[in-house]
Amino acid sequence: MTDKLKDKICDYLATHYYLNLATVSPEGKPMAHTMAYVSKNEIVYLATNKNTRKIQNIMQNSQVAFTVDEDEPDWFDMQALQVEGRASIVLDENELREVWEIMTAKFPITADMPPDPETVMIKIEPEVVYYLDYSIEFGYRVSVNF
Repeated sequence: MTDKLKDKICDYLATHYYLNLATVSPEGKPMAHTMAYVSKNEIVYLATNKNTRKIQNIMQNSQVAFTVDEDEPDWFDMQALQVEGRASIVLDENELREVWEIMTAKFPITADMPPDPETVMIKIEPEVVYYLDYSIEFGYRVSVNF
């Protein structure tokens, strides 16, 4: 079940475009950030300006959470991921190049955007993922550790 569930989670990440990232400010305030993302297996990448609040928050506390879900009005069709993990800034040039290729394939508009030295890439490595699928049963949720 675990490998099958991990595959299902990776497929879900690959077929969605936006997530809601939760970080904590240095003052302890929770903050939510809606962001476009790409994934490589279970790892998620997000591009943002290096001066944003989310980057300041991650530099103080690398523990983050995010959700990816359907905007589904029927509760019994709801599917989602709830993810807890650690965020870091990608510094490796090879990894950055690979992620930008994935980003351009998923979001072709990024191919026309000039490089911005103010942009950094966030990498989120999940520790635990909760998979929700209310079409199986209302309230159905299973977890897997990564």
